[in-house]
Amino acid sequence: MFFKLNKLFLIFASTFLLLTASVFSSEKNVTYMQILQNPNDLDLNLKYAQQQGKMGNFKQTISTLERLNMLYPDNTEIKLYLLSVLVQVDSPEKANTIIAEMKLRRDLSPEDLETLQEIETELKDREPGLWTFAADLSMGSVFSDNVNSVSKSRLKKDSDSTVAFNSPKHDRTLSGGIGLSASRPVGEESSVLINLSHTSSEQYQETDDDYQSYGLTFALDTIFAGQSVSPYLMLSKSDYQTDADSVSFMYGAGSFFTIGERNTISYGYAFSDSKGNTNSSDTTADETNSIGHSYTLAHDFILTEIISTNISLGYSDSDAKVDAGNDYETYDVGFGLNFAFPWAYIAVTNSLSFNDYKKADSSVDSTKLRSDVTNTFDIMLTKAIGDFFPAIDPNRSFFINLSYEKVISEANIMNYDYISDSFSLSFARSFSLN
Repeated sequence: MFFKLNKLFLIFASTFLLLTASVFSSEKNVTYMQILQNPNDLDLNLKYAQQQGKMGNFKQTISTLERLNMLYPDNTEIKLYLLSVLVQVDSPEKANTIIAEMKLRRDLSPEDLETLQEIETELKDREPGLWTFAADLSMGSVFSDNVNSVSKSRLKKDSDSTVAFNSPKHDRTLSGGIGLSASRPVGEESSVLINLSHTSSEQYQETDDDYQSYGLTFALDTIFAGQSVSPYLMLSKSDYQTDADSVSFMYGAGSFFTIGERNTISYGYAFSDSKGNTNSSDTTADETNSIGHSYTLAHDFILTEIISTNISLGYSDSDAKVDAGNDYETYDVGFGLNFAFPWAYIAVTNSLSFNDYKKADSSVDSTKLRSDVTNTFDIMLTKAIGDFFPAIDPNRSFFINLSYEKVISEANIMNYDYISDSFSLSFARSFSLN
């Protein structure tokens, strides 16, 4: 149960990151790091501006388009796109300035002139309406060759005795999710997000990952002391088929700032509170109720227009109601290499997690205080389907993700000595509801 609660937070933390990627810079679509890598890439920047606008982060959309407008002053499409966004956020002064400049140009086609006149009319007639509504749909499958982390020796400790570890190893999990979000700018440098999400998961051979989960997220993106800051609050509930239901909440904040043109420093803190509902079938579920604190620090470096690197450090501390086997500290270090190719975005990462438990678990091995190190290697490829089939995905908002992950765990207790490989395939699509 303890590990399920942690998995729950990973799911919802991932959900939050995916949301803020579209609202504050996303993993599903073009990332902020890709923009830093390719500041002059017209196509990539337009994609980024488009997806940010769909999710209501007009500050990022406008700043991206204004920068492109300076780099490509003769590009009419950029100016018209920028105008349409300025109209949407009710910014008449900037819009009228661009309209006046464009009217002086003699190379406008009749179609562009007609569009300009339509935008000018809409600007005069438009009533302010700053809320943007969107929906996100996702579905995917994970195939694992060791879904239950069966030890390499096929043995495990059970109440100080050595027994066979007979849990099945191969399995697959299907999942699907929907998210509804509302966002709007607040002032010149901030935006807010409210998101409601639902996820359904089904595991084939076993039922550990059979659950329905529900989440509610409140987030703010703003500028403070020259840094981008994103505080958030997340509430979640997960209904497991064969285990106790869990209710959790998390709050925290992430921030980043740039140093020169190549370096970005990011850091964050999160507090979590997980509770398992004791019932007639799960009488000890509340023993894993835990409070968690986590801290992160990362450095991103732009090596070339295509390649960037990432180094991350993390520390987390979990204190549970029953200490034995549940209280632990984790130290993380990760290294990443990202490739923003024109044909796809590829991320390769390798991370180490050192886990130190605070009290021996007599249900496993009362003679040892558990300690282990986990090495996780993964590679992910993301691509917009519209790049292959423009008729199906003209706005490039339908993404396919392929990934491979290998986990090697070395521990002083045989139960946690294992190797697992998994492959995943997922699809994600966002829709504007305005």
